Amino acid sequence: MVLRRPQPRPTAVDLFAGAGGFSLGIEQAGFEVVAAVEKDPVHAGVHRFNFPQTPVLCADLAQLSGQQIWAIAHRHHPQLQQLDLLVGGPPCQGFSIMGQRRPNDERNHLIFLFCQRVRELQPRYFVMENVPGLKAKRYNGLLDRLQAEFHAAGYETRVQLLNAADFSVPQERKRLFVTGWQRGETAIAPVVPPLFPFQPTVRDALQDLPNLDDFPQLFDSDRLELSAAALSRLEAIASDYVRVLRDRAPDPGNYAYPRHWPRRRLTGFRRTQHTATSIARFQTTPPGQLEPISRLRRLDWARRSCTLRAGTNSERGRHTSARPLHPHHDRVICVREAARLHSFPDWFCFHATKWHGFREVGNAVPPLLGRVVGQQIMAALGQTPQKPEGVIALGDRHLLAHSLRDATRYWQPPERSAVG
Repeated sequence: MVLRRPQPRPTAVDLFAGAGGFSLGIEQAGFEVVAAVEKDPVHAGVHRFNFPQTPVLCADLAQLSGQQIWAIAHRHHPQLQQLDLLVGGPPCQGFSIMGQRRPNDERNHLIFLFCQRVRELQPRYFVMENVPGLKAKRYNGLLDRLQAEFHAAGYETRVQLLNAADFSVPQERKRLFVTGWQRGETAIAPVVPPLFPFQPTVRDALQDLPNLDDFPQLFDSDRLELSAAALSRLEAIASDYVRVLRDRAPDPGNYAYPRHWPRRRLTGFRRTQHTATSIARFQTTPPGQLEPISRLRRLDWARRSCTLRAGTNSERGRHTSARPLHPHHDRVICVREAARLHSFPDWFCFHATKWHGFREVGNAVPPLLGRVVGQQIMAALGQTPQKPEGVIALGDRHLLAHSLRDATRYWQPPERSAVG
């Protein structure tokens, strides 16, 4: 794959990268993501599928030094002299209000691991994303300690609480962002929501999608192949928000590489089997209300979605987080519908299983929110974002169907390194 770049783009590395929501957001802001690190082999494979131009390191960050990350990035980008931006969202369940909020949760130390990699890689700027609960009193000044460590490493910091809904994402999703800049660099300006933001609703995000209940084959597959006529009908009723996600409308702030993708294919469409009893309860649940037995909230066409959550990994019981009910159909939403509510474009694919797919969406930084944060860094750098040339073909579709066992074998076969 040969990609022509009219001018060098500022460089970035994504830690705790997941499927790539933050990577996509900062790519849209005009950054060249020169490496991404993700421990989970399934999610690392999905990241590689969607970002075949980016070296993906499937490794535990605790076992991967900043020097090793730099070596991989430099191998693929020999012109790299200094890293402009380091981003990451360390796992947040230890701080989440939806979890047990345990101050001694072993995952809490990962925010300091991120700080250590900042110290080693010495980027000009960094952004760490986490849940608002990190500021809770029960953590006894953990955030203050973290900022002090960044300060000792030579960085000034700012903490902001941002809601994705204020930046054209049809979802109420508040997240904490710690931004930092090396002393001597231009300070990062606070992110300020636009005075008159475009505020898409659930209807804007979902109204054009066909009802997956009409397709029995979607119990066994997550892909729906549309006829030319069906595609025409879908795109005729798509909102301005969806037209952007489908590359059918101008998106002046998007500096990501264009992707080549089959527009007649919808992915993430696997159905969920509900009992007749559950369906009957769903039918009586008004928009915006909780169904009292399952505690599932029905989405409201005229409003934004509630916060989409990920659930737990296999080490913690493979718990699937509650999925909202569709605003019209008597079922939970599917992965593609969740992705629309998260501002992922339709070309972006997730793992074919519902459990992995929903985790990938729920753990991700919404790309439009990541883009806004990236734009602030770009402004601090004093650079004008550049449109890349060339179109990227997405990766091997087998990466989207790997079991955990197959994914582990993919990343660590005897004849290959665990990083690619």
